[in-house]
Amino acid sequence: MEIQSIGVIGAGQMGNGIAHVLALAGYEVLLNDVSQDALNNAVTIIEGNMARQASRGKISDDDMQAALERIATTLELPRIGQTDLVIEAATERETIKQAIFEDLQPHLLPHTILTSNTSSISITRLASRTDRPERFMGFHFMNPVPVMQLVELIRGIATDEETFSACKVVVDRLGKTAASAEDFPAFIVNRILMPMINEAVYTLYEGVGSVQSIDQSMKLGANHPMGPLELADFIGLDTCLAIMNVLHDGLADTKYRPCPLLTKYVEAGWLGRKTERGFYDYRGEIPVPTR
Repeated sequence: MEIQSIGVIGAGQMGNGIAHVLALAGYEVLLNDVSQDALNNAVTIIEGNMARQASRGKISDDDMQAALERIATTLELPRIGQTDLVIEAATERETIKQAIFEDLQPHLLPHTILTSNTSSISITRLASRTDRPERFMGFHFMNPVPVMQLVELIRGIATDEETFSACKVVVDRLGKTAASAEDFPAFIVNRILMPMINEAVYTLYEGVGSVQSIDQSMKLGANHPMGPLELADFIGLDTCLAIMNVLHDGLADTKYRPCPLLTKYVEAGWLGRKTERGFYDYRGEIPVPTR
């Protein structure tokens, strides 16, 4: 099947980035959220990010205007069901994602493909709660979406080849690279990345190094573009904790136990950049380590 229209559920950091790249690739995009303010903010962010691309010569002004005209917004979830492909990019909580797919199901077209941008939750389990597990898969973009080149495509146990192929065509049209992953907790990227971040938090927790020395060591000693604690703040400490819990619960191995210090920061509401405090304090002109 040829996908022409795509519904994106969730207008946050991931959702607006996904809408951005889809519209630039020529797809008709319908962006949904429960908040009109979130939708308005998403459109403003998309316009700003596209304008930055245009100023750097990466896209033309005509490309930008055409892409913006392809993006429509709606508060009505049933309208999303009338698209060819749905990409759910809501909060990384399984109960919320299940409720969205259950509410959406009566309004779906017979051929609509359902996907989730989840970074860790079982695709098979999410698919089993719908009427089309064979047309359901994981469609995991990396953050920030307009910049990062990888998309993880995750087959559930029932996902058919036609669904995988249709989603692979979308990734190719975006000019990104698809990595095929099996449906095990956290897939490929976060299965490797999150334990590293968690180990960095343990290194801080046990007093082996300070925030600054840990990040500096990994940037200069392993040539990482960002230190692990700086990266955790960028991702969101609540998201990091949620993924570690999925790994710990799903694989039943103590090596995935979330560091108590990570849990403590989340309990304090220090979630990183989005709350202006995490392993760094972002309220001043330059970030300052909080430990």
